Amino acid sequence: MTVSSENGVSSGQSSLTGLAPLEAVLFDIDGTLCDSDPLHYYAFREMLLEIGFNGGVPISEEFFIDTVAGKHNDDIALVLFPGDLERGLKFVDDKEAMFRRLAAEQLKPLNGLDKVRKWIENHGLKRAAVTNAPRANAELMISILGLSDFFDAVIIGGECEHAKPHPDPYLKGLEALKASKDHTFVFEDSVSGIKAGVAAGMPVIGLATRNPENLLMEAKPAFLIKDYEDPKLWAALEELDKATSARSV
Repeated sequence: MTVSSENGVSSGQSSLTGLAPLEAVLFDIDGTLCDSDPLHYYAFREMLLEIGFNGGVPISEEFFIDTVAGKHNDDIALVLFPGDLERGLKFVDDKEAMFRRLAAEQLKPLNGLDKVRKWIENHGLKRAAVTNAPRANAELMISILGLSDFFDAVIIGGECEHAKPHPDPYLKGLEALKASKDHTFVFEDSVSGIKAGVAAGMPVIGLATRNPENLLMEAKPAFLIKDYEDPKLWAALEELDKATSARSV
């Protein structure tokens, strides 16, 4: 995924410097902490193929992005099995079990994740994971990535009144951390997740991991990065540090 220069750091700096002093950082999990979408896509494709979905033609990545990526399982079940929610929910539960088996063997952190983790720890910031994934998936991925002791809270969309793209999960994350939206930003990789963070009143740094850049930009992130090594991210964080220092003088 190529992130265009027009989504460069200048807009990110202006968005993040207003957060000084920073209190907290909120992370999505799938596609944000790790590039898990290929595993989800494989599980959906193979299991739908087994039941003859789409006339026995494997689903495309475009179908996966439009129908599945970033969405809550209840909504996915309704789209895949309209009129038979019970069957749909059973299917997505079985699919998640397959995903967990794949993740246990293949899941890897997104490039630069350890670097941003250390930056957050060194700054003494609060942090939470906020996801539409089932809790079993979320806790497994966090454990595999070695982040079980990193997050102060894990918020599950399905345990909130509304999942993403509603702001409820991110608002609950702020509440759990006792942090202000005016001093917090979000890392997200999906359209629904970016919309949720923006609706909760926070700037969102979008990760162009798998989803098309033009679709992500329609959700109005502060700016896009390709991963946590992206120079745009570190330039923005440096400007945020400068703004914090200036306010403390």
